[in-house]
Amino acid sequence: MTLVNLLTPQQIVPRMQATERWSAIVELMELLVSVGKIQETDKESILAALKQREETMSTGIGFGIAIPHATSERVTEVVAAFGRSLDGIEFESLDNAPVKFIVLFVVPKNQFQVHLRTLAAIAKLLNDKGVREALGAAQSSEEILSIFENRAGKTA
Repeated sequence: MTLVNLLTPQQIVPRMQATERWSAIVELMELLVSVGKIQETDKESILAALKQREETMSTGIGFGIAIPHATSERVTEVVAAFGRSLDGIEFESLDNAPVKFIVLFVVPKNQFQVHLRTLAAIAKLLNDKGVREALGAAQSSEEILSIFENRAGKTA
């Protein structure tokens, strides 16, 4: 599962409004509800799962990247959103650096292998300094998505 398979331009926020970890997660969740990927009635239960995961350990993995994720019985397929913060968001990351790129994803419960593969693919892509630099310079959701598309072709 790669970001190209999971995202549309409507699931990308090129300029996030959030300034802290939890409001960033809520902002991306609201986006998923607004584009119909998550039902409004399921939002609170999924947010609770994401919060529980964050309280275990921050999903800020370093290099300005955070990958908040959870499993839920409320989704039938992997759903994701991508957000970029121009100023950086305090995420209690492993390296204490502010987060600029956030990928939030939710996997159906009991799909442990899909969860791990998705997490690994996202981390591998965003650990590429060239990808992060390109994402930082992108001007639109479409341009961000095209960076993921171009990279998918190189790593496949």
